[in-house]
Amino acid sequence: MTQRKNLILAIASIGIFIEALDIAIVNLAIPSIQSDYGLSSDKVQWLQTLYVLLYGGFLIIGGKLSDLVGKKNIFMAGSAIFLLTSLGAGLSSSFEMLAFFRAAQGIGAALIMPSAFSIVTHTFTETRERAKAIGIFSSFAAIGSGSGLALGGIITTYWGWHWIFFVNVPVLFVIIGLAWYYLAPDELTKSKSRPDLLSGVLLVLVLLMLSYGVHELGRIREHYLMLIGLTIAVIAGFKLIQHRLKVQKEPLIDMSLFRSKATTTGIGVFFLLGAYFTGYMFLLSLLIQKDMNFSAAKAGVTLVPFSIISALFAKFVLPPLMRRLNVWQTGVFGMSLMVGGAGFLLASVLMDHNLILLLCSACCVSGLGMTICYTSLSVISVQGIPPQHYGLASSLASTSYFLGGGIGLSILSLFISSHQSGNSVSTISILVLCAYAIAALVWLASYTKRHVSVPRPSLAGQ
Repeated sequence: MTQRKNLILAIASIGIFIEALDIAIVNLAIPSIQSDYGLSSDKVQWLQTLYVLLYGGFLIIGGKLSDLVGKKNIFMAGSAIFLLTSLGAGLSSSFEMLAFFRAAQGIGAALIMPSAFSIVTHTFTETRERAKAIGIFSSFAAIGSGSGLALGGIITTYWGWHWIFFVNVPVLFVIIGLAWYYLAPDELTKSKSRPDLLSGVLLVLVLLMLSYGVHELGRIREHYLMLIGLTIAVIAGFKLIQHRLKVQKEPLIDMSLFRSKATTTGIGVFFLLGAYFTGYMFLLSLLIQKDMNFSAAKAGVTLVPFSIISALFAKFVLPPLMRRLNVWQTGVFGMSLMVGGAGFLLASVLMDHNLILLLCSACCVSGLGMTICYTSLSVISVQGIPPQHYGLASSLASTSYFLGGGIGLSILSLFISSHQSGNSVSTISILVLCAYAIAALVWLASYTKRHVSVPRPSLAGQ
Protein backbone atom coordinates (compact mmCIF):
# COMPACT_ATOMS: atom_id res chain seq x y z
CA MET A 1 0.00 0.00 0.00
CA THR A 2 2.84 2.36 0.87
CA GLN A 3 4.50 1.64 -2.47
CA ARG A 4 1.26 2.44 -4.31
CA LYS A 5 0.87 5.68 -2.36
CA ASN A 6 4.42 6.70 -3.23
CA LEU A 7 3.76 5.97 -6.89
CA ILE A 8 0.62 8.13 -6.80
CA LEU A 9 2.65 10.90 -5.15
CA ALA A 10 5.24 10.59 -7.93
CA ILE A 11 2.53 10.85 -10.62
CA ALA A 12 1.04 14.01 -9.10
CA SER A 13 4.47 15.51 -8.38
CA ILE A 14 5.81 14.96 -11.90
CA GLY A 15 2.62 16.51 -13.28
CA ILE A 16 3.18 19.66 -11.22
CA PHE A 17 6.91 19.58 -12.07
CA ILE A 18 6.11 19.83 -15.80
CA GLU A 19 3.64 22.66 -15.18
CA ALA A 20 6.15 24.63 -13.05
CA LEU A 21 8.98 23.88 -15.48
CA ASP A 22 7.02 25.31 -18.39
CA ILE A 23 6.61 28.71 -16.74
CA ALA A 24 10.37 29.14 -16.34
CA ILE A 25 11.62 27.26 -19.39
CA VAL A 26 10.09 29.75 -21.83
CA ASN A 27 11.86 32.78 -20.33
CA LEU A 28 15.29 32.13 -21.84
CA ALA A 29 13.76 31.05 -25.15
CA ILE A 30 11.93 34.36 -25.61
CA PRO A 31 14.81 36.18 -27.39
CA SER A 32 15.16 33.28 -29.87
CA ILE A 33 11.40 33.27 -30.55
CA GLN A 34 11.54 37.05 -30.92
CA SER A 35 14.33 36.80 -33.51
CA ASP A 36 12.71 33.96 -35.47
CA TYR A 37 9.41 35.79 -35.90
CA GLY A 38 10.82 39.35 -36.04
CA LEU A 39 8.82 40.51 -33.03
CA SER A 40 9.10 43.57 -30.83
CA SER A 41 9.64 43.05 -27.09
CA ASP A 42 6.14 44.31 -26.27
CA LYS A 43 4.57 41.74 -28.62
CA VAL A 44 6.58 38.68 -27.59
CA GLN A 45 5.56 39.25 -23.95
CA TRP A 46 2.09 37.94 -24.87
CA LEU A 47 3.52 34.41 -24.66
CA GLN A 48 3.84 34.80 -20.90
CA THR A 49 0.88 37.15 -20.42
CA LEU A 50 -1.62 34.77 -22.05
CA TYR A 51 -0.25 31.77 -20.16
CA VAL A 52 -0.38 33.32 -16.69
CA LEU A 53 -3.74 35.04 -17.27
CA LEU A 54 -5.50 31.87 -18.36
CA TYR A 55 -3.68 29.84 -15.73
CA GLY A 56 -4.73 32.24 -12.98
CA GLY A 57 -8.21 32.81 -14.36
CA PHE A 58 -9.06 29.11 -14.61
CA LEU A 59 -7.30 27.99 -11.42
CA ILE A 60 -10.38 28.29 -9.20
CA ILE A 61 -12.50 26.67 -11.92
CA GLY A 62 -10.02 23.79 -11.98
CA GLY A 63 -10.48 23.31 -8.24
CA LYS A 64 -14.27 23.40 -8.53
CA LEU A 65 -14.23 20.92 -11.42
CA SER A 66 -12.00 18.57 -9.42
CA ASP A 67 -14.74 18.38 -6.80
CA LEU A 68 -17.56 18.18 -9.35
CA VAL A 69 -16.15 15.85 -12.04
CA GLY A 70 -13.43 14.10 -10.04
CA LYS A 71 -9.77 14.80 -9.36
CA LYS A 72 -8.54 11.85 -11.46
CA ASN A 73 -10.64 12.89 -14.46
CA ILE A 74 -9.56 16.52 -14.26
CA PHE A 75 -5.89 15.61 -13.74
CA MET A 76 -5.95 13.40 -16.84
CA ALA A 77 -7.89 16.00 -18.85
CA GLY A 78 -5.48 18.77 -17.84
CA SER A 79 -2.47 16.59 -18.67
CA ALA A 80 -3.97 15.71 -22.07
CA ILE A 81 -4.62 19.38 -22.85
CA PHE A 82 -1.07 20.25 -21.81
CA LEU A 83 0.35 17.43 -23.95
CA LEU A 84 -1.58 18.42 -27.08
CA THR A 85 -0.91 22.14 -26.68
CA SER A 86 2.81 21.49 -26.09
CA LEU A 87 2.90 19.52 -29.34
CA GLY A 88 0.99 22.30 -31.11
CA ALA A 89 3.30 24.99 -29.72
CA GLY A 90 6.38 23.11 -30.88
CA LEU A 91 4.95 22.69 -34.38
CA SER A 92 3.78 26.32 -34.66
CA SER A 93 4.68 28.03 -37.92
CA SER A 94 3.57 31.52 -36.86
CA PHE A 95 3.61 33.59 -33.70
CA GLU A 96 -0.19 33.75 -33.64
CA MET A 97 -0.40 29.95 -33.64
CA LEU A 98 2.24 29.74 -30.91
CA ALA A 99 0.40 32.31 -28.78
CA PHE A 100 -2.86 30.35 -29.15
CA PHE A 101 -1.30 27.09 -27.99
CA ARG A 102 0.57 28.87 -25.19
CA ALA A 103 -2.73 30.31 -23.93
CA ALA A 104 -4.35 26.86 -24.08
CA GLN A 105 -1.41 25.49 -22.10
CA GLY A 106 -2.44 27.83 -19.30
CA ILE A 107 -5.87 26.18 -19.17
CA GLY A 108 -4.27 22.74 -18.97
CA ALA A 109 -1.99 23.90 -16.15
CA ALA A 110 -4.98 25.35 -14.28
CA LEU A 111 -6.59 21.90 -14.32
CA ILE A 112 -3.42 20.02 -13.33
CA MET A 113 -2.47 22.15 -10.31
CA PRO A 114 -5.58 21.83 -8.06
CA SER A 115 -6.39 18.25 -9.09
CA ALA A 116 -2.81 17.08 -8.42
CA PHE A 117 -2.86 18.74 -5.00
CA SER A 118 -6.25 17.14 -4.26
CA ILE A 119 -4.89 13.72 -5.28
CA VAL A 120 -2.04 14.09 -2.78
CA THR A 121 -4.22 15.29 0.12
CA HIS A 122 -6.80 12.53 -0.43
CA THR A 123 -4.17 9.79 -0.79
CA PHE A 124 -2.25 10.71 2.37
CA THR A 125 -4.80 11.09 5.17
CA GLU A 126 -2.66 10.83 8.32
CA THR A 127 -1.50 14.30 9.44
CA ARG A 128 2.26 13.75 9.57
CA GLU A 129 2.23 11.60 6.44
CA ARG A 130 0.22 14.23 4.57
CA ALA A 131 2.55 17.05 5.63
CA LYS A 132 5.56 15.10 4.35
CA ALA A 133 3.78 14.30 1.06
CA ILE A 134 2.80 17.95 0.52
CA GLY A 135 6.41 18.95 1.21
CA ILE A 136 7.67 16.54 -1.46
CA PHE A 137 4.94 17.69 -3.86
CA SER A 138 5.86 21.36 -3.32
CA SER A 139 9.56 20.63 -3.74
CA PHE A 140 8.89 19.18 -7.21
CA ALA A 141 7.22 22.47 -8.16
CA ALA A 142 10.20 24.41 -6.82
CA ILE A 143 12.69 22.16 -8.65
CA GLY A 144 10.71 22.52 -11.88
CA SER A 145 10.68 26.28 -11.59
CA GLY A 146 14.37 26.42 -10.68
CA SER A 147 15.64 24.01 -13.33
CA GLY A 148 13.54 25.63 -16.06
CA LEU A 149 16.09 28.39 -16.62
CA ALA A 150 19.03 26.04 -17.17
CA LEU A 151 17.05 23.53 -19.25
CA GLY A 152 15.41 26.27 -21.32
CA GLY A 153 18.75 27.86 -22.10
CA ILE A 154 20.52 24.61 -23.00
CA ILE A 155 17.64 23.21 -25.09
CA THR A 156 17.17 26.50 -26.96
CA THR A 157 20.88 26.82 -27.75
CA TYR A 158 21.52 23.25 -28.95
CA TRP A 159 18.13 21.98 -30.18
CA GLY A 160 16.09 25.11 -30.88
CA TRP A 161 13.22 26.72 -28.99
CA HIS A 162 10.62 24.33 -30.45
CA TRP A 163 12.04 21.58 -28.25
CA ILE A 164 11.22 23.37 -24.99
CA PHE A 165 7.64 22.36 -25.81
CA PHE A 166 8.34 18.96 -27.37
CA VAL A 167 10.09 17.68 -24.22
CA ASN A 168 6.74 17.76 -22.39
CA VAL A 169 5.06 15.32 -24.77
CA PRO A 170 6.64 11.93 -23.89
CA VAL A 171 6.67 12.69 -20.16
CA LEU A 172 2.98 13.62 -20.10
CA PHE A 173 2.09 10.62 -22.26
CA VAL A 174 3.60 8.32 -19.61
CA ILE A 175 1.97 10.29 -16.77
CA ILE A 176 -1.50 9.98 -18.34
CA GLY A 177 -1.04 6.22 -18.74
CA LEU A 178 0.14 5.78 -15.15
CA ALA A 179 -2.67 7.99 -13.84
CA TRP A 180 -5.29 5.98 -15.73
CA TYR A 181 -3.92 2.70 -14.35
CA TYR A 182 -2.95 3.55 -10.77
CA LEU A 183 -5.26 6.33 -9.61
CA ALA A 184 -8.43 5.06 -7.98
CA PRO A 185 -11.73 6.00 -9.66
CA ASP A 186 -13.33 9.09 -8.16
CA GLU A 187 -16.23 8.61 -5.78
CA LEU A 188 -18.54 11.46 -6.70
CA THR A 189 -21.41 12.59 -4.50
CA LYS A 190 -24.50 13.90 -6.21
CA SER A 191 -25.15 17.53 -5.40
CA LYS A 192 -28.12 19.63 -6.44
CA SER A 193 -26.04 22.81 -6.40
CA ARG A 194 -23.50 23.58 -9.09
CA PRO A 195 -20.56 25.98 -8.78
CA ASP A 196 -20.77 29.19 -10.79
CA LEU A 197 -18.29 28.31 -13.53
CA LEU A 198 -19.70 30.98 -15.87
CA SER A 199 -18.35 33.71 -13.58
CA GLY A 200 -14.90 32.18 -13.91
CA VAL A 201 -15.08 32.27 -17.71
CA LEU A 202 -16.36 35.86 -17.59
CA LEU A 203 -13.47 36.81 -15.30
CA VAL A 204 -10.92 35.43 -17.76
CA LEU A 205 -12.53 37.28 -20.70
CA VAL A 206 -12.64 40.57 -18.76
CA LEU A 207 -9.00 40.24 -17.72
CA LEU A 208 -7.93 39.48 -21.29
CA MET A 209 -9.74 42.62 -22.48
CA LEU A 210 -8.15 44.62 -19.68
CA SER A 211 -4.66 43.34 -20.55
CA TYR A 212 -5.14 44.08 -24.23
CA GLY A 213 -6.44 47.56 -23.43
CA VAL A 214 -3.44 48.30 -21.21
CA HIS A 215 -1.11 46.97 -23.90
CA GLU A 216 -2.64 49.30 -26.51
CA LEU A 217 -2.48 52.46 -24.37
CA GLY A 218 0.77 53.35 -26.08
CA ARG A 219 -1.19 53.72 -29.33
CA ILE A 220 -4.18 55.53 -27.87
CA ARG A 221 -4.31 58.11 -30.67
CA GLU A 222 -4.80 55.45 -33.34
CA HIS A 223 -7.14 53.22 -31.32
CA TYR A 224 -9.00 55.56 -28.97
CA LEU A 225 -12.47 54.37 -30.05
CA MET A 226 -11.53 50.74 -29.49
CA LEU A 227 -10.03 51.59 -26.09
CA ILE A 228 -13.20 53.41 -25.07
CA GLY A 229 -15.23 50.36 -26.09
CA LEU A 230 -12.89 48.05 -24.17
CA THR A 231 -13.16 50.25 -21.07
CA ILE A 232 -16.96 50.09 -21.17
CA ALA A 233 -16.87 46.31 -21.73
CA VAL A 234 -14.42 45.76 -18.84
CA ILE A 235 -16.50 47.86 -16.41
CA ALA A 236 -19.71 46.10 -17.48
CA GLY A 237 -18.00 42.72 -17.16
CA PHE A 238 -16.78 43.40 -13.62
CA LYS A 239 -20.25 44.66 -12.64
CA LEU A 240 -21.85 41.47 -14.01
CA ILE A 241 -19.36 39.27 -12.14
CA GLN A 242 -19.96 41.25 -8.94
CA HIS A 243 -23.73 40.76 -9.34
CA ARG A 244 -23.36 37.01 -9.93
CA LEU A 245 -21.17 36.62 -6.84
CA LYS A 246 -23.99 38.14 -4.78
CA VAL A 247 -26.96 36.21 -6.20
CA GLN A 248 -25.55 32.72 -6.91
CA LYS A 249 -26.27 30.01 -4.33
CA GLU A 250 -22.74 28.66 -4.74
CA PRO A 251 -20.65 31.60 -5.99
CA LEU A 252 -17.25 31.13 -7.57
CA ILE A 253 -15.65 33.17 -4.76
CA ASP A 254 -16.96 33.49 -1.20
CA MET A 255 -16.67 37.25 -0.68
CA SER A 256 -16.83 36.85 3.11
CA LEU A 257 -13.13 35.92 2.95
CA PHE A 258 -12.31 39.55 2.24
CA ARG A 259 -13.66 40.61 5.63
CA SER A 260 -10.29 39.52 6.99
CA LYS A 261 -7.90 42.41 6.43
CA ALA A 262 -4.95 40.04 6.73
CA THR A 263 -6.29 37.82 3.93
CA THR A 264 -7.09 40.85 1.76
CA THR A 265 -3.59 42.20 2.31
CA GLY A 266 -1.97 38.85 1.53
CA ILE A 267 -3.96 38.37 -1.68
CA GLY A 268 -3.35 41.99 -2.77
CA VAL A 269 0.39 41.81 -2.16
CA PHE A 270 0.46 38.47 -3.99
CA PHE A 271 -0.94 40.33 -7.04
CA LEU A 272 1.93 42.84 -6.89
CA LEU A 273 4.46 40.05 -6.31
CA GLY A 274 3.22 38.29 -9.47
CA ALA A 275 3.49 41.54 -11.44
CA TYR A 276 7.02 42.07 -10.14
CA PHE A 277 8.50 38.58 -10.51
CA THR A 278 6.97 37.79 -13.92
CA GLY A 279 8.17 41.14 -15.23
CA TYR A 280 11.58 40.70 -13.62
CA MET A 281 12.22 37.32 -15.27
CA PHE A 282 11.04 38.66 -18.63
CA LEU A 283 13.35 41.70 -18.48
CA LEU A 284 16.26 39.65 -17.13
CA SER A 285 16.01 37.24 -20.06
CA LEU A 286 16.06 40.07 -22.61
CA LEU A 287 18.81 41.94 -20.77
CA ILE A 288 21.26 39.07 -20.39
CA GLN A 289 20.83 37.74 -23.95
CA LYS A 290 19.99 40.78 -26.09
CA ASP A 291 22.00 43.49 -24.33
CA MET A 292 24.83 41.43 -22.78
CA ASN A 293 25.05 38.96 -25.71
CA PHE A 294 24.95 35.76 -23.64
CA SER A 295 23.80 32.62 -25.42
CA ALA A 296 20.66 31.03 -23.97
CA ALA A 297 22.74 28.15 -22.56
CA LYS A 298 25.28 30.49 -20.94
CA ALA A 299 22.46 32.60 -19.51
CA GLY A 300 20.81 29.52 -18.02
CA VAL A 301 24.02 28.23 -16.46
CA THR A 302 24.76 31.72 -15.09
CA LEU A 303 21.38 32.02 -13.39
CA VAL A 304 20.76 28.45 -12.19
CA PRO A 305 22.99 28.74 -9.06
CA PHE A 306 20.44 31.12 -7.62
CA SER A 307 17.77 28.43 -7.88
CA ILE A 308 20.08 26.17 -5.86
CA ILE A 309 20.62 28.97 -3.32
CA SER A 310 16.84 29.35 -3.09
CA ALA A 311 16.33 25.64 -2.37
CA LEU A 312 19.09 25.58 0.28
CA PHE A 313 17.80 28.78 1.87
CA ALA A 314 14.26 27.39 2.04
CA LYS A 315 15.50 24.18 3.64
CA PHE A 316 18.05 25.41 6.17
CA VAL A 317 17.65 29.17 6.78
CA LEU A 318 14.00 30.10 6.31
CA PRO A 319 12.51 27.89 9.08
CA PRO A 320 14.70 29.37 11.88
CA LEU A 321 14.21 32.85 10.40
CA MET A 322 10.42 32.48 10.61
CA ARG A 323 10.73 31.27 14.21
CA ARG A 324 12.71 34.38 15.11
CA LEU A 325 10.52 36.87 13.19
CA ASN A 326 6.75 36.81 12.85
CA VAL A 327 5.32 36.11 9.41
CA TRP A 328 4.64 39.80 8.72
CA GLN A 329 8.19 40.85 9.53
CA THR A 330 9.46 38.02 7.34
CA GLY A 331 7.29 39.23 4.46
CA VAL A 332 8.55 42.81 4.85
CA PHE A 333 12.14 41.54 4.83
CA GLY A 334 11.50 39.50 1.67
CA MET A 335 9.85 42.40 -0.13
CA SER A 336 12.75 44.66 0.87
CA LEU A 337 15.05 42.21 -0.93
CA MET A 338 12.81 42.51 -4.00
CA VAL A 339 13.20 46.30 -3.95
CA GLY A 340 16.95 45.83 -3.57
CA GLY A 341 16.99 43.40 -6.50
CA ALA A 342 15.30 45.92 -8.77
CA GLY A 343 17.79 48.55 -7.57
CA PHE A 344 20.77 46.34 -8.43
CA LEU A 345 19.25 45.61 -11.86
CA LEU A 346 18.82 49.33 -12.52
CA ALA A 347 22.40 50.01 -11.39
CA SER A 348 23.65 47.26 -13.71
CA VAL A 349 21.96 48.87 -16.73
CA LEU A 350 23.20 52.35 -15.80
CA MET A 351 26.77 51.05 -15.36
CA ASP A 352 27.07 49.56 -18.84
CA HIS A 353 25.45 46.21 -17.94
CA ASN A 354 27.75 45.35 -15.07
CA LEU A 355 27.62 41.57 -14.53
CA ILE A 356 28.41 41.65 -10.79
CA LEU A 357 25.49 44.00 -10.12
CA LEU A 358 23.21 41.82 -12.24
CA LEU A 359 24.23 38.74 -10.23
CA CYS A 360 23.57 40.64 -6.99
CA SER A 361 20.11 41.43 -8.34
CA ALA A 362 19.42 37.78 -9.21
CA CYS A 363 20.60 36.72 -5.74
CA CYS A 364 18.24 39.19 -4.03
CA VAL A 365 15.25 38.17 -6.16
CA SER A 366 15.61 34.55 -7.34
CA GLY A 367 17.99 33.37 -4.64
CA LEU A 368 16.39 34.80 -1.50
CA GLY A 369 13.50 37.23 -1.94
CA MET A 370 11.05 35.06 -3.87
CA THR A 371 11.33 32.16 -1.42
CA ILE A 372 10.76 34.44 1.58
CA CYS A 373 7.89 36.39 0.00
CA TYR A 374 5.97 33.41 -1.37
CA THR A 375 6.22 31.44 1.86
CA SER A 376 5.25 34.32 4.17
CA LEU A 377 2.42 35.57 1.94
CA SER A 378 0.99 32.04 1.72
CA VAL A 379 0.66 32.04 5.52
CA ILE A 380 -0.64 35.63 5.68
CA SER A 381 -3.36 34.84 3.12
CA VAL A 382 -5.05 32.34 5.46
CA GLN A 383 -4.79 34.36 8.67
CA GLY A 384 -7.98 35.44 10.37
CA ILE A 385 -10.32 33.04 8.53
CA PRO A 386 -11.91 29.69 9.53
CA PRO A 387 -9.86 26.55 8.70
CA GLN A 388 -12.55 25.29 6.31
CA HIS A 389 -11.80 28.27 4.03
CA TYR A 390 -8.02 27.73 3.91
CA GLY A 391 -8.21 25.91 0.58
CA LEU A 392 -10.22 28.64 -1.15
CA ALA A 393 -8.05 31.42 0.31
CA SER A 394 -4.92 29.62 -0.88
CA SER A 395 -6.43 29.22 -4.37
CA LEU A 396 -7.33 32.92 -4.44
CA ALA A 397 -3.77 33.81 -3.46
CA SER A 398 -2.35 31.70 -6.31
CA THR A 399 -4.92 33.14 -8.71
CA SER A 400 -4.01 36.67 -7.63
CA TYR A 401 -0.31 35.96 -8.19
CA PHE A 402 -0.79 34.75 -11.76
CA LEU A 403 -3.30 37.45 -12.67
CA GLY A 404 -0.85 40.02 -11.32
CA GLY A 405 1.79 38.51 -13.58
CA GLY A 406 -0.42 38.93 -16.65
CA ILE A 407 -1.65 42.45 -15.92
CA GLY A 408 1.76 43.60 -14.66
CA LEU A 409 3.53 42.35 -17.78
CA SER A 410 1.00 44.18 -19.97
CA ILE A 411 1.72 47.43 -18.12
CA LEU A 412 5.46 46.81 -18.39
CA SER A 413 5.17 46.31 -22.15
CA LEU A 414 4.13 49.95 -22.52
CA PHE A 415 7.52 51.09 -21.30
CA ILE A 416 9.55 48.42 -23.09
CA SER A 417 8.17 49.60 -26.42
CA SER A 418 8.42 53.33 -25.73
CA HIS A 419 12.13 53.70 -24.97
CA GLN A 420 14.40 55.28 -27.57
CA SER A 421 17.78 53.73 -26.68
CA GLY A 422 19.37 50.89 -28.57
CA ASN A 423 18.97 48.48 -25.64
CA SER A 424 16.23 45.87 -25.28
CA VAL A 425 15.59 46.83 -21.65
CA SER A 426 15.05 50.48 -20.78
CA THR A 427 15.69 52.10 -17.41
CA ILE A 428 12.06 53.19 -17.18
CA SER A 429 10.86 49.58 -17.47
CA ILE A 430 13.04 48.69 -14.47
CA LEU A 431 11.63 51.69 -12.60
CA VAL A 432 8.16 50.21 -13.18
CA LEU A 433 9.43 47.00 -11.53
CA CYS A 434 10.68 49.10 -8.62
CA ALA A 435 7.22 50.65 -8.33
CA TYR A 436 5.57 47.21 -8.08
CA ALA A 437 7.97 46.14 -5.31
CA ILE A 438 7.79 49.43 -3.40
CA ALA A 439 3.97 49.40 -3.52
CA ALA A 440 3.93 45.85 -2.14
CA LEU A 441 6.47 46.73 0.56
CA VAL A 442 4.55 49.83 1.68
CA TRP A 443 1.24 47.91 1.77
CA LEU A 444 2.74 45.09 3.80
CA ALA A 445 4.73 47.33 6.14
CA SER A 446 1.82 49.69 6.81
CA TYR A 447 -0.47 46.79 7.75
CA THR A 448 2.24 45.33 9.98
CA LYS A 449 2.72 48.66 11.76
CA ARG A 450 -1.03 49.22 12.31
CA HIS A 451 -2.31 45.73 13.14
CA VAL A 452 0.54 43.45 14.19
CA SER A 453 1.95 43.66 17.69
CA VAL A 454 5.63 42.78 17.84
CA PRO A 455 6.63 41.31 21.22
CA ARG A 456 9.84 42.64 22.69
CA PRO A 457 12.55 40.10 23.57
CA SER A 458 12.60 39.13 27.21
CA LEU A 459 15.41 40.70 29.28
CA ALA A 460 15.22 38.05 31.98
CA GLY A 461 18.51 36.48 32.82
CA GLN A 462 20.57 39.25 31.23
